[in-house]
Amino acid sequence: MNDVVLQTRGLVKEFGGLRAVNSLDFTLRRGELRCVIGPNGAGKSTLFKLLTGQLKPTAGTIHFKGLDVTRLLPHEIARAGIGIKFQVPRVYDSLSVAENLWLSARSSHGTAGAGAIVDRVLAEVGLVERRASPVGHLSHGDRQWVEIGMVLTADPDLVLLDEPTAGMTHAEARRTADLVREINRRATLIVVEHDMDFVRNIAGYVTVLHRGAVLAEGTMDEIRANDVVRDIYLGKRPRARS
Repeated sequence: MNDVVLQTRGLVKEFGGLRAVNSLDFTLRRGELRCVIGPNGAGKSTLFKLLTGQLKPTAGTIHFKGLDVTRLLPHEIARAGIGIKFQVPRVYDSLSVAENLWLSARSSHGTAGAGAIVDRVLAEVGLVERRASPVGHLSHGDRQWVEIGMVLTADPDLVLLDEPTAGMTHAEARRTADLVREINRRATLIVVEHDMDFVRNIAGYVTVLHRGAVLAEGTMDEIRANDVVRDIYLGKRPRARS
């Protein structure tokens, strides 16, 4: 079990007596690139908020690298090594790409080391030529990559990406897939995504959530062949011809 980086047991989150996350058991091993899919309301975003301390569970536990982080504050969880990129970019539009990255790097590593980290991350996310551009003038895809870069400045062990291709063109999504695979060379990832082409492109293993619990897990081929998953999420099975 030394390779387990994240584990939840009996995780529950209730809102007004309704369970958004329902006795969720989830295990993630070091170096994985796990995609989490499911219909709207399956509990995906709530799970991310629980993992990052934005919400506190009603019951259950969350362990990260052997540390119980169930009740830690968001900044304590971030310091432990979990970084999250939200669906809607949280960037400073009036500042340049490099300035956005520098602020994130400074908060994690201090002023002295921030410059070198900015240069490295700019190259990693492919935005070297836009380093001086105000973020507010960038395309949607570039803005998404800026925020991914802001996450990477902290050198997290676990990166959570919430619908990273939302609103992207096909070309931008392909570039994001390349970036996600590159990040996975040095960090464990969980990606929540609705774009099944993107999931097929990157996923090593897929977890399907339904009504706040794990419905199925496996490779994308196994998930696509699962009749229950196809009925609930991927679409009804075609009727056999008579």
